[in-house]
Amino acid sequence: MSKSDKPNYGHQAKKRFGQNFLSDPSIINNIIASIRPKTDQHLVEIGPGQGALTGSLLDSGARLDVIELDNDLLPILKLHFGLKENFTLHHADALRFDFNALVDDEKDLRVVGNLPYNISTPLIFHLLQHCHNITDMHFMLQYEVVKRLAASPDSKAFGRLTVMTQYYCDVEQLFIVPPGAFRPAPKVDSAIVRLVPHKQLPYPAHDVKLLEHVVGTAFQQRRKTLRNTLKKLCSEAFIVAQGIDPSDRPENLSLKEYVILANAIFEARKNDEDVFA
Repeated sequence: MSKSDKPNYGHQAKKRFGQNFLSDPSIINNIIASIRPKTDQHLVEIGPGQGALTGSLLDSGARLDVIELDNDLLPILKLHFGLKENFTLHHADALRFDFNALVDDEKDLRVVGNLPYNISTPLIFHLLQHCHNITDMHFMLQYEVVKRLAASPDSKAFGRLTVMTQYYCDVEQLFIVPPGAFRPAPKVDSAIVRLVPHKQLPYPAHDVKLLEHVVGTAFQQRRKTLRNTLKKLCSEAFIVAQGIDPSDRPENLSLKEYVILANAIFEARKNDEDVFA
């Protein structure tokens, strides 16, 4: 069946959900080949839509939980997959879903999703809090978001999302997906990204919430230097004492340097030392 022959099951994509349904068989096959689902695994698909990936994921024999918010898509998913023993449908908002509740055996979750742009960043932050129960994540995202996830220091794409995602995960961009692979076609390219949670954090933070606060504060004014963006958290001299140049901008620091700075602030506060001296 060609892309133009794909049925829409009477459902029109909804702008408020950011829906663009994947319809290119070759892209679908490439995604499934990248995921390599296996019978003894537990998969979670976020936003299955009309089931472009769902059927192939189920055919692997893996247990599959799908999370769909759109009421109008539930009958379509039930019709096509409801009789499969390894299929469970959750009518829920993925941003508020407790992924830990799906873990009821010794198998960690493998998460898959074609994520709408309007929720991709908050959803990734939400999933990062469940990393201890996740083996890997494969997402279709707007290409610009994937570039931010995989960015290196000293680039404009490097930011808060980059630092916190790479704190928890190894990030790998797999391949770009053109607009024509979707119905309706978006105005921008998309890309597939693989996120693999670290088994051991490369740079552990003493307090992750403090690290998030330091990173978030720094990037609130990314065009300014660290001496200005972090002046409410610590002094310029304190920054220098950690081996960091206060004239650098937020995008110039590596993940390691952000952790060093956050840990230094944590230790100073713990020991009642003045971080503004």
